[in-house]
Amino acid sequence: MSAVQGKPIDLHYWPTPNGWKITIMLEETGLPYNVIPVNIGKGDQFKPEFLAISPNNRMPAIVDPEGPDGKPISVFESGAILQYLGRKTGKFYPTDERGRVAVDEWLFWQMGGFGPMLGQTHHFRIYAPEKVPYAIDRYTNEANRLYGVLNKRLEGRDYICDDYSIADMACVGWARGWERQGQDIKQFPNVGRWLDTVLARPAVQRGLKVAEELRNPAGISTPEEKAVLFGQKAR
Repeated sequence: MSAVQGKPIDLHYWPTPNGWKITIMLEETGLPYNVIPVNIGKGDQFKPEFLAISPNNRMPAIVDPEGPDGKPISVFESGAILQYLGRKTGKFYPTDERGRVAVDEWLFWQMGGFGPMLGQTHHFRIYAPEKVPYAIDRYTNEANRLYGVLNKRLEGRDYICDDYSIADMACVGWARGWERQGQDIKQFPNVGRWLDTVLARPAVQRGLKVAEELRNPAGISTPEEKAVLFGQKAR
């Protein structure tokens, strides 16, 4: 695939840690893109036109009009999008197998653990209608364990896989919320140093600001929003 992009990529997005992964990557690579807001508090993720490209009713998702062989392609799941854009541009995703395996390991670590567990920590510490001590302790402790894993990985490294990569982009939006996750960043000095380094990148700063005016400072606050986000069953 060519890294030259004539038509902008459509990014279906809401300003959350998962959405930021993709805006950061797009800003880092310089690919042109259009933001299509998906208001997850109002249920935009369940609209048929969005489900056609993201059947798991989760943002982000992209539609690249200049995909393989010049034909459009849609991609859902933030990790898959990062890999796709890395292959498309040849940036921030190694081409050698050993380097790519390392990045994939830590990307999947974020997708399978660091993101979901921190998300559960947010839920039970902040959003759950009743405070359940067992659940709060369970996920706060697991978040602490995961920060410890990351801290050990970053010992002697500037970035998670030595060179800056999509693994860093996947993790930084979640890690910057350490305080609301009940963590003390001083306990993890390598993570703190890495956070400062990554957050100082101009493209990261731009990516984190994309559509920030749409983000409610109060978070998920109304009963209607909580019902949409936390009360869904199979449809």
